[in-house]
Amino acid sequence: MPETVIIDNSAASLAGLHAVNAERETPIKIRQVKYLNNIVKQDHRAITRRTRPMLGSKIFCCARILLSGIELMHMIAKGQMKDCGIGQTPAEQFYSLAV
Repeated sequence: MPETVIIDNSAASLAGLHAVNAERETPIKIRQVKYLNNIVKQDHRAITRRTRPMLGSKIFCCARILLSGIELMHMIAKGQMKDCGIGQTPAEQFYSLAV
């Protein structure tokens, strides 16, 4: 569970986080800053660029599987997945997780 959440000025997100905080012992800190979300949006730009030309998934489970694979490959390429000192290439890392 996160300790701090950064949201824009959306009232729905704020109301949802207040509902979650009402049920928790340690509340989540809420930061409403418009420009801090740009880091997250910039990171997902590469995923959006890959998925936009696709026709769209008709079945939710297929979309979930496809997006998780694209996100995983993006994380491996950025170096966010540790290879435990094995020295695998990004393609080898992906293949070892897929099989």
